[in-house]
Order: sequence, then C-alpha cells, then structure tokens
Amino acid sequence: MAGPAPAVAAARTAVRAVLADLPAGSLVLVACSGGADSLALAAATAFVAPRAGLRAGAVVVDHRLRAGSDDVAREAADACRALGLHPAQVRGVDVDGPGGPEAAARTARYAALREAATETGAAAVLLGHTLDDQAETVLLGLGRGSGSRSLAGMAPAAGLWRRPLLGLRRPDTEAVCAALGLRWAEDPTNAPNGPWRRADGGPLRRSAVRHQVLPALAEALGPGVPEALARTARRLREDEDYLAAAAVELADRAGLRGEGEPAGEGGRGRVSDADPVSLDVVVLAAAHPALRGRVLHQAATAAGCPPGALGAVHVAGLEALVTDYRGQGPLALPGAVTARRRCGRLTFGRRGQRGAGE
Repeated sequence: MAGPAPAVAAARTAVRAVLADLPAGSLVLVACSGGADSLALAAATAFVAPRAGLRAGAVVVDHRLRAGSDDVAREAADACRALGLHPAQVRGVDVDGPGGPEAAARTARYAALREAATETGAAAVLLGHTLDDQAETVLLGLGRGSGSRSLAGMAPAAGLWRRPLLGLRRPDTEAVCAALGLRWAEDPTNAPNGPWRRADGGPLRRSAVRHQVLPALAEALGPGVPEALARTARRLREDEDYLAAAAVELADRAGLRGEGEPAGEGGRGRVSDADPVSLDVVVLAAAHPALRGRVLHQAATAAGCPPGALGAVHVAGLEALVTDYRGQGPLALPGAVTARRRCGRLTFGRRGQRGAGE
C-alpha cells in the first residue's frame, strides 16, 4: 500500500514532534481559520493525536470584520469536525484595540484562543504559522529596527502556543489539502488590495511584505530567501533564549512582578491595574543595555502595551528615562500606557489612571 503524499507525511511528522512531550490524555486545540495552513494542521493533528494517545479539538476565531465571516468560520469548524476534531467551536471577537487592524486582530485572536484553552483544559494550542510567516516576521522586525527578540521570529513552542509547521512552506500546506481533498478558504484581507487598510490608506504591512517585498528580494537575490530568513531566526533565537534568561534575573532584581503567560512571547504576564509595574532605576542603569532593553520591553507589555505595537522608538524613550534623565515628563506608550520616572522608580500605568503620570 502506498504511503501518504510527501507533504502529508511531512506535516504529520512535524505535528508528532511538537506533541511528543505531552502526557497521554492531554487535549490539544488547533487554531483553524479555514485557510490552507491551518486546515493542513488540523488534518495532520486529527491523524497524529489519537495515535499518540491525545485528544484533539479546534477553535475557529471569527474576527467579524467582513460580511460573511460567520459563514466562513462555521464552514471551518464543520471541516474540523469532519476530520474528527472535538470539540470544534467558533468564537467571535471584537477587533477594536490599539496598534492598527493587524495588531488589534492578533490581540483579540490570541485572547479568544487562550480563553478557549482555559475553559477546555487544553495543554496546548497549535498554530498554523509556516516558514513563509516566519520570513515575513523577520522582515517586519528589520523594518521596525527591532532587536534580536523580533528578528528571532516566532518560537516553535512558547508556553501554551506551539507551531509545528514552521519548517514547511505555504505550497506544502496547499499540497496537504489537495492530497486529502480538503477545500480551503482564501482570506481577502491577506491581499494587498484587500478590504483592510492602514490608517494612511496603505496596504497592511504583512500583506505588503508577502506580496511585494519577498518577491522583490527573490528577484534580486535569487531563490531561497524565505529559508535564509528562517535560518537567521533560528540562530538568533538561540542567542535570545540565553539573553532572555539573564533578563529574567535582572527583572526580578529591578522589581518586575507578575506571573502568568506573556502578553506576547518572551515577556512577563499582564499585571492588574491594582498592581502597577514599577522598576528600580539604579538596578536598571547598572545593567548591560542588551538586558535592560529586554526588561523595559517586558515591563511595558506587562503594563498593557500590545507587543506588536511596541517598537524600538518606545524602548529607546524608556531607556532615556533610565540612563539620560533630565527631568523629562511622562512617556506615552501604545495601549494607553504611560511611563514616568520619580523617586528612583520607573512606573508604568494606564493613562487616566491615578498615579499614571497624567
């Protein structure tokens, strides 16, 4: 008997590897949009999970940003059920947060997925990001002037989140769906001339990178650009893992408190408004800039800044409050967060909140 198509085998192998450490009986949830990437992931997980003694379900997030999105979400959930995933639920979200449509949608989506995992007791949520997504993430980080945290791209595993398909290309996931007879949906919001636009009327940044920048790089540099960017991300992640561990120790000494899952990845958990973030400036000033910048980023996201909206310019402003303080006033950050220095502490709060610097 002939084995599965090569793309199907590769997807199953990738899922099997990322689930290998979970105890028998654990529930994993696949985040499925109905696109080729997540549908291929759903199919591979539906095959692998029961053979590994695991239970597998799915969550479809309806961003409700275009007409008919509820139908697309329902069809995606039906496809997951047909593959054998249970439960397969649809969760609608409101996309109205800061940072532009991409960042707001991402924040709402991850919150819905985390909520679903909590309610179902899931051990992991599988995300369908591919090598192409990784390459785009690296280029977006370069465009923002980000440090190694962003250039290291997305982690294969980070807390609740697991990304089995980071070694596969988009054509591979389409080949999986084609081999298994699965129909996937094309999201018009991913097109450069799609219905989502930035505030200045331009195309979404990731869409522009996908449809314009990467093809231009391939034409100028030859094939293999996405793979090269993904290799760069892997190497930088090794460095980042080491520096992140050192930053945790610095954060503790500086007084950053708060437990739980990072607001994005690699940061500290979101703290409550009743427990504001406050750091010892003397401890931070004595630290190496590579570690200090990480702690400042962690503190800002813990205070409520959307990680995708927090750029190098914001961290530089926080650095100035620590190492070049000349009496400057509060610093406004994304997500209605304000940082100010007083009494030897760098304190973060919500704008309009008592003690936030307003």
